[in-house]
Amino acid sequence: MSHHHHHHHTAFAVGLNVSFALAILLNSGFVLAEVTYAFIAHSMSLLSDAVHNFADVLGLLMSWGASFLAKKRSRQRYSYGYKKLTILAALANALLLVFTSALIVYESIDKLRNPVPINEMIVMVVAFIGMLINGSTALLFMRQQQSDLNIKSAFLHLAYDALIALGVVLAGAVVYFTSWQWVDPVVGLVIVGIITLGSWNLLRRSVELILGAVPYGVDQKAVVTYLEKLPGVTAVHDLHIWGLSTQETALTAHLVMPGDGLSDQLQQQINQTLAEKFQIQHVTLQVEQGQEKYPCSQGSVC
Repeated sequence: MSHHHHHHHTAFAVGLNVSFALAILLNSGFVLAEVTYAFIAHSMSLLSDAVHNFADVLGLLMSWGASFLAKKRSRQRYSYGYKKLTILAALANALLLVFTSALIVYESIDKLRNPVPINEMIVMVVAFIGMLINGSTALLFMRQQQSDLNIKSAFLHLAYDALIALGVVLAGAVVYFTSWQWVDPVVGLVIVGIITLGSWNLLRRSVELILGAVPYGVDQKAVVTYLEKLPGVTAVHDLHIWGLSTQETALTAHLVMPGDGLSDQLQQQINQTLAEKFQIQHVTLQVEQGQEKYPCSQGSVC
């Protein structure tokens, strides 16, 4: 059983590394091409999209590096290893989304004030290629992003860039058929609004994890109820649930058990239930008999 689990974990890690390598390689090459054609076409929409793509490449590099470091063993000073780096990477990616969105807003407003004729055909072709590249590389992270906030941030970067590219294609088509130069910056502003909604959620969840909040998707009340109903448990206090990383959650709690205490069998059952039902993988429980003569020092403050 343990051999199968190890094989599955290794295959997952290899697949994730391949996904990151392909996404970074394809997007880096496209950024260089997009910047070149943006100047040729005199298109600020393509240039701002290239800036956003470049931010994506940086975000992918940070997410990949954080995922790699999170798997390194703990050391004497860093007892939990480098798992928190995945949270910092997710936060940095969210801030990058906000920063690049601000750049697009600035360029779009400037273009509304000072419209410049663009080569619509080049804009449409290059943006369409970008849409295909970003969309296909986003699909590489579709499965992993469901359970890892760090991978989700990489997925959102690529998915939003595909959305931006689609908007640039449509804007180029409208300008081509109508000569309405104002359409291009207006579409850019609409896309920024869509991006802001997604990046705000990512930013909020990243900050919550850094502050030690209960991770999104973990029902703390249900966890307390489960622990209180365990055989021999009369009370639960000093319970804390926080994210060790974007994909691993920890729990500590004091269980008041006046009887025989916590057997190895019950401990194993608790660990299994918390992992499968509540997605909590790192569990530490302190057992107390609840004698009034020796009260728990944390009982009155938690």
